[in-house]
Amino acid sequence: MDDRIRRHARVLVDHCTDVGPEDDVEIRAPTAAEDLVVALYEALGRRGARPTTVWRNPRATRAYAREMDPDDYRPKGHRVAALAETDAVILIKGARNAAETSDVDADTGRAASRAKEPLLRERLDTRWVITQHPTPADAQRADLSAAAWRSLVYDAVDRDWAAMRERQARVADRLAAAEEVRVVAGDDTDLRFDVAGMEAYNDAGRENMPGGEVATVPTVDGVEGEVRFDHPLRRGGREAAGIRLSFAEGRVVDWAAERGADVLDSLLGTDEGARRVGELGIGTNEGVDRVTGNVLFDEKAAGTVHVALGDALSECVPDDRTGNESAVHADLIRDASADARIAFDGETVYRDGEFLIGNEGD
Repeated sequence: MDDRIRRHARVLVDHCTDVGPEDDVEIRAPTAAEDLVVALYEALGRRGARPTTVWRNPRATRAYAREMDPDDYRPKGHRVAALAETDAVILIKGARNAAETSDVDADTGRAASRAKEPLLRERLDTRWVITQHPTPADAQRADLSAAAWRSLVYDAVDRDWAAMRERQARVADRLAAAEEVRVVAGDDTDLRFDVAGMEAYNDAGRENMPGGEVATVPTVDGVEGEVRFDHPLRRGGREAAGIRLSFAEGRVVDWAAERGADVLDSLLGTDEGARRVGELGIGTNEGVDRVTGNVLFDEKAAGTVHVALGDALSECVPDDRTGNESAVHADLIRDASADARIAFDGETVYRDGEFLIGNEGD
């Protein structure tokens, strides 16, 4: 086994979820990620933890969804009960066919997302992490050789996460103290976010591996302006590109896509919360040096910003505040490496892919 897989597993167990000998751990993985699951069992065995694997099979998912009446979807009570007894969850991505579920009806996809919401809520109460195992299908989607894709994945994962947290701390502190964030890029993006009273998220590889972003949450009604996303949105094996959104009082009031408009329409039609923003994030991971078509990596790439439609990051919503609620959380990505700036309360703190504030004084 490639030793990088074992190092990946150790990061997930030691750094991301800090598993102990009394922990019940659920690993949710596609069959294509068997090597990483084996490495995780080695690492968990050394910790004395109790793992269970829930295997995901996109072919079976497709077969089920194509026969299912959308009205028949309902939460899986036995899975919710199992998660209630789980201490840590490790979710692994990795496709044999990245488009396997692309011909599932949009109404069915929305119904499935809504039915999974109780599982999402229960999982968020555990220590959890989502990560990627490199597969040839994902390499093809990234337009890379399998070897180059593996190198990109492991370069992005194998970082000094303590040092990254320290570097990002001052930016996160400033963001948490801000009342308004403005993002301007080119002549087609100018968004204002009311973030008064919200916290900031310093992502140094806990819930996401790879990590590498600083993020916050706007108030439910607190987004105004227009944005064009220059990286595609992929959901259920389908793609929308050239997405434009207009916001008023926090809600998407106009939208368009140059390609795959039905994918965007389906997302926005999931529930009322899908038309509101649950996150604004700024990517910081220099190990992700190109767009790959994989949102887990692309949203972390240094020189990008992302806006997530749907459920709010709970880490950024204090007990006395209200965040957006939805069955989805879909990240849309915009390049910010050129002709772009971000301001906190009117002060430009980021320009053309670089923060103008650091860990020292201003």
